[in-house]
Amino acid sequence: MNYFSSFIVFWVLIALITFVYLFYVDAPYGRHIRNGWGKNISARAGWVIMESPCVILMIVYAWIVKDQLQDLHLVFLTLWLIHYVHRSFIYPFVIDMTNPKMPISIAISAFFFNIVNVNIQAFGIFYFTDYMQDWLSMPLFYFGVLTFFVGMFINIRSDYLIVSLRKNNGPGYHIPNKFMHKYISAPNYFGEMVEWIGWAILTWSISGLVFALWTIANLFPRALAHHRWYKEKFNDYPKNRKAIIPGII
Repeated sequence: MNYFSSFIVFWVLIALITFVYLFYVDAPYGRHIRNGWGKNISARAGWVIMESPCVILMIVYAWIVKDQLQDLHLVFLTLWLIHYVHRSFIYPFVIDMTNPKMPISIAISAFFFNIVNVNIQAFGIFYFTDYMQDWLSMPLFYFGVLTFFVGMFINIRSDYLIVSLRKNNGPGYHIPNKFMHKYISAPNYFGEMVEWIGWAILTWSISGLVFALWTIANLFPRALAHHRWYKEKFNDYPKNRKAIIPGII
């Protein structure tokens, strides 16, 4: 447990460094792709490669400790897989990727991040977190589940509205004006942050909290970059639209 706690502290420090770094350097994929980050690969292939450990490893770890798993662990596992099966094996083949390439360096770094994160989530939740016997009936657990699914809905709905916009208006980037796009430039990121905050609540674990912090560290600065990009690309971009938190920033 001491080694696990020490690594958690180290991992949080890396998240803080990443958070600061991303205010100065936009991660070079999607609309921010640019030269100088190594060889490119198919964005779809890269997406599957970097996200699939979240499905495969979590199932493997759950299988290894299957005799010790409680009902609440199975609930956590189900919620995790609902998100990552979609993210790994459905989302990459549904969206119309305007930039069909991504640097292999980005795919590899995300691949290794997900390996580390799955280990933190699996070991932290399956081994190092003690739960009350009635945790699944606690109001705080239900609040976490509600937050998780609200965030997931915002995330997926926002992504698919962009897909629909490209189907209706042609390839490339357009100004979205439906759902939460009316209020912020990156509602998909907002939804994902809400989702993993919900995960931290429903698992009530240091592992879940660390993942929520990492999600914010990664997506908050990227949302600001998206907002700047929209304003630079479109002269008629709505001036009252915020970047990531409706009405605030």
